[in-house]
Amino acid sequence: MRSLQGPRWKPWGGRVIVRGKPAETHEAGVDQSVVVVEFENLEKAIAAYDSDLYRPALKVFDNAAERDFRIVEGR
Repeated sequence: MRSLQGPRWKPWGGRVIVRGKPAETHEAGVDQSVVVVEFENLEKAIAAYDSDLYRPALKVFDNAAERDFRIVEGR
């Protein structure tokens, strides 16, 4: 799945800064893989998600995995 997590974001300047399973879990204890991608700005993050390059990734996943995709604006 690395090809879906990294190169798909490059046209918008996305950079994977965290990828993997938690070393430890606390509070709710959710032990799931996480990918954090950093973008220059909110507009580029939204454009990447809405892009024709990301749509095929959604088709590959279909209902095989529950996804929780969040776009958070940094300060």
